[in-house]
Amino acid sequence: MKDVEKYTPTSLYSPKTKTTMTIVLIVVIGFYLVSSITTQSFITNFFIKLPNIFELIYRFFPPNWAYANKVWPKLFETIQMAVIATTVATIVSIPLSLLASRNITTNKILYNIIRFFLNVLRTIPDIILAVVFVGLFGIGAFPGIVALIIFSLGILAKLMSDTIEAIDMTPIEAMEASGANRLQTIWYSVVPQILPQFVSFSLYVFEINIRASVVLGLVGAGGIGLLLSQQINFFNYPSVTTITLIIFAVVVIIDYISGKIREGLL
Repeated sequence: MKDVEKYTPTSLYSPKTKTTMTIVLIVVIGFYLVSSITTQSFITNFFIKLPNIFELIYRFFPPNWAYANKVWPKLFETIQMAVIATTVATIVSIPLSLLASRNITTNKILYNIIRFFLNVLRTIPDIILAVVFVGLFGIGAFPGIVALIIFSLGILAKLMSDTIEAIDMTPIEAMEASGANRLQTIWYSVVPQILPQFVSFSLYVFEINIRASVVLGLVGAGGIGLLLSQQINFFNYPSVTTITLIIFAVVVIIDYISGKIREGLL
């Protein structure tokens, strides 16, 4: 009994783990303090400016519900932008995701080129893309759609290529052994394994595009964000509240529907 008590651990963590956690905690706190001092940003600033926040909130209420009739056309335009961008990105991402999969693309040079291309796409923020395309094509929905397509393509192709690399290779090897060509192998061995995830990822990207299209409108890329930007510039805060509440309601509904669809697929 004494031997059992002697070797009973007194803590869930070993001394080495405790030391490592302590060092990490000290480093994190140190970086936080240095960053706060350098940027002159402290948590106390929030409480000092709290009266200003309440004053600003007071200006936003009550919402101007009479303005809602002008919101619906731009809201539908936002949804249409997301639908177009997601559809195009989904179609284009199919060959790119296959080429960016190590177990499908045997040509290493081509594989690395596609991977590098997708990495470049993901490093460019959607707001930067929108600014560039607004400068090229002018204010409107089209530059926003193009920006969303490129933005969605990088995300969707990356997610799908990682999914393809994790599939079971046994059906592929069996198809190749039976003399099937590359297209037949992909259609009968790869597609059945990734189809549920592919649809799920496409819905996820659609949700992202709904939110992103609102932000892109702030730089003139069409949609309800353009309307929101105009009302903010005119200091029509009750109308801004109306737009924000409508956007919130629509995003919640779309997220709920999309989540239910994904639950049924996976």
